[in-house]
This record gives sequence, structure tokens and C-alpha cells, in this order.
Amino acid sequence: MFDRIMQKFEGSPSQQQVIRLLLERGFSVSDEGRVVSGSIEIPNTQIAREIGVDRRVVDSTTDAILKDEEMRRIFQNISSIPSLMDLAPVLDLSVLTIDVRNADEPGIVATVTSLLADNDISIRQTISEDPEFTDDPRLYLVTDEDVPGDVLNQLKNLEFVHQIQLS
Repeated sequence: MFDRIMQKFEGSPSQQQVIRLLLERGFSVSDEGRVVSGSIEIPNTQIAREIGVDRRVVDSTTDAILKDEEMRRIFQNISSIPSLMDLAPVLDLSVLTIDVRNADEPGIVATVTSLLADNDISIRQTISEDPEFTDDPRLYLVTDEDVPGDVLNQLKNLEFVHQIQLS
């Protein structure tokens, strides 16, 4: 899906930057062509400044989104969720990041969360990046405590696990 969306803007790298930002931040596009987070409008000048493009690029991108029925459905229904990952150090939580070999493989989240539960590790939040929207999707788990070394080894030994990081 991500590739199909980006292809619609293949002639404009600047518009692709706008699309990438909207997807990464979970920003929607209103019927009026305004970028919003929930009901809060984000000025196009702020979007443009963030990615280093002219405001008109944001305007033309949102116009194109509204004219394309498939993209309209996506960008009018996307939303962001609050993440505990950046707050983890402040709240004394841990973040386990898992890079997988094949994100399309079924059962990854179930296997990892079951392994943590079997070891009495409480999970506060799980975020799984969609392989349709990112090139290198990762699984993030925010836990109440550090994951012990023996559990990290068990995780690392799972066939689908490429790399693990604990912060």
C-alpha cells in the first residue's frame, strides 16, 4: 500500500515528503483539505517548515489526496496513538525493540507477548509497525521492568527475530 501511495506522487519528491510525514505522524486530511490531528488543525506552514518545502506543496498534496478516492479514504481515517516509548525513561519503563526478518509472517506479536507473559513481564504498550507503510517494520514493547538476559536470549533465538534492542 505504501509503495502504491508513493507511486501516485513519483513525479514530486516534495509531495512524497508530505505524504511520508502525514503517515508517520498519523495526521488526517479534512474535507476542506486541512491537515488535522483529531479535530486540531495543523497549519500547512508548520508542515512545510518541518520538512523543508513550500506551503503550496502541502496544499497541492492535500488537494491530490482529496481528488483520489482511495487516498481520501486512507487519509481521512488515519489517526495517531500516543506512544509511551519517548516517555519510558521518565516513567522508569523499558522499551524492547524487535527487528524481524519477515514482518508478514503470522504470529510474531502473539509469540513475543506470550513469551514475555510466561516470564511474568508486564507489557504496558505494544506498537507494531505496518510492513505496508514502512520499509523496515519493527515491533516495540514497553514493559514495566527490564527484560532479563535469559528472556532476551529466548527472544533472540526465535526464528523470525533479526535483532533486539533494549532501552
